[in-house]
Amino acid sequence: MPEPTHTSGTPMSRGDVLELVRTQLADILEISVDGIAESSSFADDLDADSLALIELVEALEEELAGSVPGFRIDDDDLEDLRTVRDAVDYVSAKLGEA
Repeated sequence: MPEPTHTSGTPMSRGDVLELVRTQLADILEISVDGIAESSSFADDLDADSLALIELVEALEEELAGSVPGFRIDDDDLEDLRTVRDAVDYVSAKLGEA
């Protein structure tokens, strides 16, 4: 089965996923990408509410749908995503399953 790809046609690395999450978050929260670290807590460090997290999930699903048909973040898993690292690890693991 082919590796998941991003727009470049090459498999997405964990670093690619991190940059995607950071870029999407910066856009949603209207903050600088530089202010988003992998260790950042959505609630405590970034002041991201549940609506912002839902927007992040939708943005990631839309972005990755082209490279991983049916890519989806389960609603039940959303409550476990508390930091940027959690989101990156989750998405990376899902891409690895594809």
